[in-house]
Amino acid sequence: MAEPARFSVLLPVYAGDTASFFSRAIASVTADQTLRPDELVIVVDGPVGAATREVLDAAGAGRITAGVPVTIVALPENVGLARALNRGLDACAHPVVARADADDISLPHRFERQVPLVAHGGIDLVSSAITEFHDDEAEPGLVRAYPTDHDAISALARFRDPFNHPAVVYRRDSIDAAGGYRHLDKMEDYWLFVRMINAGATVANVAEPLVLYRVGAGAYERRGGWTLLRSELKLQRWMRQIGFTTTRQWARNIAVRGGWRVVPTSLRRRVYGLAARTRDPQRAPRK
Repeated sequence: MAEPARFSVLLPVYAGDTASFFSRAIASVTADQTLRPDELVIVVDGPVGAATREVLDAAGAGRITAGVPVTIVALPENVGLARALNRGLDACAHPVVARADADDISLPHRFERQVPLVAHGGIDLVSSAITEFHDDEAEPGLVRAYPTDHDAISALARFRDPFNHPAVVYRRDSIDAAGGYRHLDKMEDYWLFVRMINAGATVANVAEPLVLYRVGAGAYERRGGWTLLRSELKLQRWMRQIGFTTTRQWARNIAVRGGWRVVPTSLRRRVYGLAARTRDPQRAPRK
């Protein structure tokens, strides 16, 4: 029987996060887990308010982590998500790392399901389906599910992000092999996953939802706009440059994904809801 895996949880927080959500997120990845991590690494990306500092103090003292050790990496100024995550990865003591966000909730069996796949199953990165919710975690909404096997994930990655970033667990050495997180406003996770797959990482998704994803006000606005369009155009150029996509795929993505970033928010909300309800997670887009 394989030895229990030792793993870290990496969780960034910044001034824009809500302290009560942050506290709930911490408890969900520590005290509430059936397989608890060996450490929680919290990256504080720049100055935060008094309420968040109180949560950090409580976590450091073990009051909301059931004694799971906490390492706090406090950055003197906000450096952005990609750089903050790289700093956090440097502080992680274990080869397997689970990601979490400061406003989402990991279900109690999340790590029990995912960590053995990475530690003993030959998988470099695994994510899972997630369930959206608004104000009450007891009232779940749409489920975001993606393909579960490597080939289907790889095919989908040529068109869209095939993972839910708040639900990923990965091997640190596979992140290093891909060059770590790199800044790309609002799309640094997708760009990392592309480079991992391109570098030969073995990837998977768990079909069942293992994270409750908080959808706050402005969620659909954040999926579009000129900032995201600029990031989209950069991403598509870089994917083509490394040979991850063909010229035809590049042109399709510019037309479809680029256009999606500038449609009205009301239309984006309706189309996204329909797609989330009807999506076949095993169906990849045509090449």
